[in-house]
Amino acid sequence: MNQFGEGEQAKICLEIMQRTGAHLELSLAKDQGLSIMVSGKLDAVMKARKDIVARLQTQASATVAIPKEHHRFVIGKNGEKLQDLELKTATKIQIPRPDDASNQIRITGTKEGIEKARHEVLLISAEQDKRAVERLEVEKAFHPFIAGPYNRLVSEIMQETGTRINIPPPSVNRTEIVFTGEKEQLAQAVARIKKIYEEKKKKTTTIAVEVKKSQHKYVIGPKGNSLQEILERTGVSVEIPPSDSISETVILRGEPEKLGQALTEVYAKANSFTVSSVSAPSWLHRFIIGKKGQNLAKITQQMPKVHIEFTEGEDKITLEGPTEDVNVAQEQIEAMVKDLIHRMDYVEISIDHKFHRHLIGKSGANINRIKDQYKVSVRIPPDSEKSNLIRIEGDPQGVQQAKRELLELASRMENERTKDLIIEQRFHRTIIGQKGERIREIRDKFPEVIINFPDPAQKSDIVQLRGPKNEVEKCTKYMQKMVADLVENSYSISVPIFKQFHKNIIGKGGANIKKIREESNTKIDLPAENSNSETIIITGKRANCEAARSRILSIQKDLANIAEVEVSIPAKLHNSLIGTKGRLIRSIMEECGGVHIHFPVEGSGSDTVVIRGPSSDVEKAKKQLLHLAEEKQTKSFTVDIRAKPEYHKFLIGKGGGKIRKVRDTTGARIIFPTAEDKDQDLITIIGKEDAVKEAQKELEALIQNLDNVVEDYMLVDPKHHRHFVIRRGQVLREIAEEYGGVMVSFPRSGTQSDKVTLKGAKECVEAARKRIQEIIEDLEAQVTIECAIPQKFHRSVMGPKGSRIQQITRDYNVQIKFPDKEENPVHSAEPAVQENGDDAGEGREADPGSPRRCDIIIISGRKEKCEAAKEALEALVPVTIEVEVPFDLHRYIIGQKGSGIRKMMDEFEVNIHVPAPELQSDVIAITGLAANLDRAKAGLLERVRELQAEQEDRALRSFKLSVTVDPKYHPKIIGRKGAVITQIRLEHDVNIQFPDKDDGNQPQDQITITGYEKNTEAARDAILKIVGELEQMVSEDVPLDHRVHARIIGARGKAIRKIMDEFKVDIRFPQSGAPDPNCVTVTGLPENVEEAIDHILNLEEEYLADVVDSEVLQVYMKPPAHEESKAPSKGFVVRDAPWTANSSEKAPDMSSSEEFPSFGAQVAPKTLPWGPKR
Repeated sequence: MNQFGEGEQAKICLEIMQRTGAHLELSLAKDQGLSIMVSGKLDAVMKARKDIVARLQTQASATVAIPKEHHRFVIGKNGEKLQDLELKTATKIQIPRPDDASNQIRITGTKEGIEKARHEVLLISAEQDKRAVERLEVEKAFHPFIAGPYNRLVSEIMQETGTRINIPPPSVNRTEIVFTGEKEQLAQAVARIKKIYEEKKKKTTTIAVEVKKSQHKYVIGPKGNSLQEILERTGVSVEIPPSDSISETVILRGEPEKLGQALTEVYAKANSFTVSSVSAPSWLHRFIIGKKGQNLAKITQQMPKVHIEFTEGEDKITLEGPTEDVNVAQEQIEAMVKDLIHRMDYVEISIDHKFHRHLIGKSGANINRIKDQYKVSVRIPPDSEKSNLIRIEGDPQGVQQAKRELLELASRMENERTKDLIIEQRFHRTIIGQKGERIREIRDKFPEVIINFPDPAQKSDIVQLRGPKNEVEKCTKYMQKMVADLVENSYSISVPIFKQFHKNIIGKGGANIKKIREESNTKIDLPAENSNSETIIITGKRANCEAARSRILSIQKDLANIAEVEVSIPAKLHNSLIGTKGRLIRSIMEECGGVHIHFPVEGSGSDTVVIRGPSSDVEKAKKQLLHLAEEKQTKSFTVDIRAKPEYHKFLIGKGGGKIRKVRDTTGARIIFPTAEDKDQDLITIIGKEDAVKEAQKELEALIQNLDNVVEDYMLVDPKHHRHFVIRRGQVLREIAEEYGGVMVSFPRSGTQSDKVTLKGAKECVEAARKRIQEIIEDLEAQVTIECAIPQKFHRSVMGPKGSRIQQITRDYNVQIKFPDKEENPVHSAEPAVQENGDDAGEGREADPGSPRRCDIIIISGRKEKCEAAKEALEALVPVTIEVEVPFDLHRYIIGQKGSGIRKMMDEFEVNIHVPAPELQSDVIAITGLAANLDRAKAGLLERVRELQAEQEDRALRSFKLSVTVDPKYHPKIIGRKGAVITQIRLEHDVNIQFPDKDDGNQPQDQITITGYEKNTEAARDAILKIVGELEQMVSEDVPLDHRVHARIIGARGKAIRKIMDEFKVDIRFPQSGAPDPNCVTVTGLPENVEEAIDHILNLEEEYLADVVDSEVLQVYMKPPAHEESKAPSKGFVVRDAPWTANSSEKAPDMSSSEEFPSFGAQVAPKTLPWGPKR
């Protein structure tokens, strides 16, 4: 049996908790009954209860039969009633589908739940049994009498009986009236309606009258109000034929004595309104309506009952409303039409719809400008219509001007074209320039052309130009020329230069490379110092690149014994000699000491191959290259074989001995993969077929031997074991790499075994054993010597990151150990510690002349190697020399923030010590390797000569010259935004200083010129020439009506600047508040002044006519609200304020200090009208 909480019920309850969110607590009674406590939100509890009952209680089912029409009331709206019922009773209620004839409802659940649900269903059915529905047929013509005027009668019956009565509306052609309600009350309502119907059927009669179809709507009235009004007043129903019927007959139904009165009212309603029309061209309609309906609003406000209708496309306006009002409105509209026809015009022009959006402009800028400028209305059809017709309406003159401008714009656009220019994407950024500077220049040069570059992500070469045809063509040619220049300047060649000569090519402070770059006009890129690449890349025009290459090669040739040989090899063999990815030619270059072999550019047709390098290596490479070419010409055969990469070194042998032997005996060339090659197993053999096969046979035999793994051992004294395993077994790793991956195992430390195991290919094991023996011999022959170098030089000797020491240890195969740094080098009085077998009993004192322990460097290795390493270390000890440099130049040598001295120290690899300024010393100390000191001294003295030359030049440039010039001419000499004086400064390379206006002690007529004497004199002459011209000038005042000043000056002074430039004069207008606002001053040469005055007087005459016309029009225009009264202001007038409540309107007294106190003044307390101050 399951334990409590572990049974099926617990699982079910857990599922219910998770699904509903309610909390369930289970308890087991003594009688094995299960009690469940449900807690949580009401909705969750109800759902959980239902699920518990459904899944844990014994289920039963029952059926209940209720009328089919009651089923929908059990379901409720959207099934809500049914769901609620199921939750309340914890049952499942199944109701048959509407198409199922059954009236049985099935209830499933517990016995109690079924009883509850059955009761609720029967209750719903019983409620519906009490309600009844009845339908009464009543002729349609009598419905208005039953409803009553404004539906008052039927509403009254519904209220009294509590029955719902549904009368079909007049538009629905149904005769039955539906009653719904309690049976007894429903019967009362039906009886009352029947009674009304019977009475009206007996008493009423009908008459038919003809009323014009157009007048029917007036009889009906808005929302049928007129018909209801007649029914209310006379009790007569008026039947109007449907609007889609052609009949004009109106039937009146009612008691005979009331029909006459109703007929009169029908005719009165029909004739109370009239319809009229006014002829008006459709294009004038919107002008009649006015902006935002302003014009029509004037008419409709006077006659609100008049309805004015404009039909699009028709040349008429329809008026509808009371007859008298319609006649008045018609007269007003006809007068408006007549006036508009007299002073308005329109024109239609055809412009291709594809240009419409360009005519409109951005945010309607173009079209709005034309509308405002010519006072016209321009109607452009929407894009969806695809129509070409544009309509211009307005003042006849404005219409013609607007038409002309639009046609001109369209003509210009038709002349516009789009051109795609193919420009390689790599040039796009160069053409655009930094921050778009270069493309801005092009756009300024061709302002009408739009230049669009593709998105860099698209990798497209298409640049699109759009604009006027001629401008696009010019821009295309300009850009094509620019691209041609870029292509020409992007020619690139690679020059291999031996790495050790790169710094000589760069030169002192980059002087050599800078000079070559400037003189050859090329871009030269050198590889990084830490890179293995020897290639220098030159970019620019082809001829310039060739010249730069020759210069660089000549530097290399001068520096070393570099020979250059040209070999003639047919061009068709070049590719086969280079080999796949350059493997073949690279193997020759490496074999011959790293010579450089340069093949001509593919397609050039040249047969000349250049070999460059040390003489002996060049000859060797030449011989191999010619031999290979001869083989290729006769018959070349190639075979690929595979060998594990770790075997390659063993196959090549020490110094390439083994592979050279195979080459010499067979005559075949064997190429091993480089580190860059993907396939590291592949070895290629090239040559004559028989030679290749023989070499293949020998190599395969070697590889097979290497694959035969053997295990051997040798004896090594345990005292030497540490040498092999220290530094994570570096020595063993080197042996494994060199000898085909042979595995060498030394016994574990602590075991005194001397047995060393070797495992690998037989030959590799033998070679490794031999190498270990050599190392042991070296170790046994090893000595230790001391090299005394003062500790202060240790860092310098080590070099950056210990590079110099690492080089010495590699070159001489020795170990070098530096002493620990001595923190406080104080000589101890204690006896020296016993060391290296010193006799302990001798107890001698330290020799004052002997080196300190912290200065001694220990070198271990073979004796001859240690001696050589000691000499190399001593050569690295820096030496100091002193150089005389004038004290006043020290700060220039140091440079800004020490940049100058730092640059020299980096370039010459020395330390330069400049004495402190307070010492006033001329001696500069240079410390470094002896080899570098001479170069550093020469560089420092060269810098001193440069600085002295600069000092002399500064003295010459500081010559000063003063010129006396009347201050009134100073602004003219300076020019607009300093343009004139800047030109003089740049042209003559001088500095020109004008007197300070605020300095009263300084002569105001003195201009100071500073520079070379010759240049200052030339600048003085240029200034005096300007003064001479200015002295010839005259100034004349001319009266010019102030009303035209603004137009003559133009927007932002553009027009007046044009006049001043054209006539070479200066024109000054009076400032606001000047005594004579009409006085304009013209300054310049006499003849220019006269011509300029004539010109501006002509402009005045022309502009004044426009001003007068404008002022005349102003008289007829309504002044703006703020200009209604020109009378002097009497201050603020406040209406309906508390202080005017009991008196006539009176403005506050502004002279009263109580009503208008001054800031900070003491004011007597006063009762405030709005109550006490808070």
